[in-house]
Amino acid sequence: MPLYDSHLHLQDPRLKSLLRNLSETYADMDVEKVIVNGTEESDWEEVGQLSELFPFVKPAFGLHPWHIFDRSPYWLGNLEYCIDHYKGFVGEIGLDRWIEHHDFDDQIEVFKKQLQLATRKGVPASIHCLKAWGKLLEILQEEKLPAQGVLLHSYSGPREMVPQFVELGSFFSFCGYFLLDRKEKVRATFQTIPIDRILVETDAPDQGLPEGKDLYHLNAPEDGKSINHPGNIAAVYDGLAQTLGISADKLIEQVAKNYRGLFESDN
Repeated sequence: MPLYDSHLHLQDPRLKSLLRNLSETYADMDVEKVIVNGTEESDWEEVGQLSELFPFVKPAFGLHPWHIFDRSPYWLGNLEYCIDHYKGFVGEIGLDRWIEHHDFDDQIEVFKKQLQLATRKGVPASIHCLKAWGKLLEILQEEKLPAQGVLLHSYSGPREMVPQFVELGSFFSFCGYFLLDRKEKVRATFQTIPIDRILVETDAPDQGLPEGKDLYHLNAPEDGKSINHPGNIAAVYDGLAQTLGISADKLIEQVAKNYRGLFESDN
C-alpha cells in the first residue's frame, strides 16, 4: 500500500546528495507522493523544478515566518506565479513566537495574505505554528479557508484546541520527532484526533526520529550533524501506528484516504 509524506523540504541543500537515488528509495518503499514545501522566495523555483523532475513530488510554495524579512516587494505576485505555473499548493506558511527578534504583526499580515491566496486559488495550505496557537485559531475562524482544508504540520498545539481546528476543516500531521520520549504529551494529543484527519510527514531534513527508530541515518555534509533522511517516512508510520494502537496497514490505508481528501480533492 502506498505511503505519503505530507511535508518535507527536498530542496534543502543538505539533501542534495540524495536526490539522484531517491526515486529508487521511494520505489522500494512504495512512496506514492511527497509534498515539498518552499520556505522563501529564493527556493521556490527549485521546488518547482523538483516537481518537474520527479513524478512523486507535489510542490508547495510559501513564505515561512522565519524568512519574511527576506521577501521582495513582488513576493506575493511571485508566489501566485509559482502556484499557477507549477500547479502547486501553499506552504510552508504560519506564525512563530518561538524565534527571537520576530515581528509578530508582520507575520500575521504575511500569513493572512498567503492564506487568502490559497483560498482564492482553491488549494490547501500547510501551516507552521509555534507558541501562537491562540492567534492561529482566531485567524482561521475569521478568514475564509480553502474548501479542501488546511494542514497543521507537525501539530504540537493544545489538545483542547483540536475540536475547534477539526471544525474548521483542519488536518494534523505527525512527524518522527514526536517519537522522542519527552514528546509523550504530543503523542497523547494525537490519540484524541479523529483518525480521518491525521497525516504523516518527515519534515526532512529536520525533526529526525530518536536514535534506533530511524531506518536511514544521514549526516549533513558541511558539519557532520545528524539530519533526517526522507526515507524514514515508513518508520514514522510505524511509530504513529503504535501510538494509536492500530496496525500499520490500517494506518496506511486511512492516511492514503486523508491525503487524497486534502491534496487531491476538487472541492
